[in-house]
Amino acid sequence: MDNQEKIKTRALNIKRIRLERERAVFMKLGAKLRAYFFTGILVTAPVMITFYVAYKVIMFTDMSVNRLLPPQFKPDNFLPFTIPGLGIIILVAVLILIGMFAAGFLGKFFLRLGEWILYKMPFISSIYSVLKQIFETFLSNKSNAFKRVVLLEYPRKGIWILGFVSTDTDGEVKSLLKEEMINVFIPTTPNPTSGFLIFVPKSDTIPLEMSVEAGIKFVISGGIVSPDEADRLRRKHGKKD
Repeated sequence: MDNQEKIKTRALNIKRIRLERERAVFMKLGAKLRAYFFTGILVTAPVMITFYVAYKVIMFTDMSVNRLLPPQFKPDNFLPFTIPGLGIIILVAVLILIGMFAAGFLGKFFLRLGEWILYKMPFISSIYSVLKQIFETFLSNKSNAFKRVVLLEYPRKGIWILGFVSTDTDGEVKSLLKEEMINVFIPTTPNPTSGFLIFVPKSDTIPLEMSVEAGIKFVISGGIVSPDEADRLRRKHGKKD
């Protein structure tokens, strides 16, 4: 009887060990499959989203431009097939022509006249002024949006945050503070186009060697893409600030 119990106990132990091994194998396999699944998402999701957004932008631009064109000039009337992206090509060509006209003497005259009319409108003038400053800041080749990246303690001592220096504080604010101040833009994550402006004493900031582009990528990624990695990718693709 004792031998039979020992045999049964040994068989149960062997079965239990076999089940634990099988469970461990399936757990390892499941962990690997889960890791492969998330890796696949990480690889394909940015590409698919990028192409999807580009496709939507192209289709929206094509439809918008097609609505604005006179019926006799619509490509569908004299082409046997639809060309994706033709609307963007037409839009770029029209913008180039408008830019060429605005750069001339007659274009500058009408531009000043249009701005004078817009500035006379109470509500429209403020919107136009803000939008014009934003587009001039980010699109003009004559000025950089930000000079450098700095580190500062905000919103209290002991907490550090990245800031982008736009310019030195000037005008009424400088005369009231009576100290060497700089204008620092504090962006939000993951959308660096929104944020707030603060006036900081220059002595309270620590200049960083990272480029503005690397700092923006660092903010967009929520700290995942390190500044060194962003600068390495920038140099790899031959981009310069």
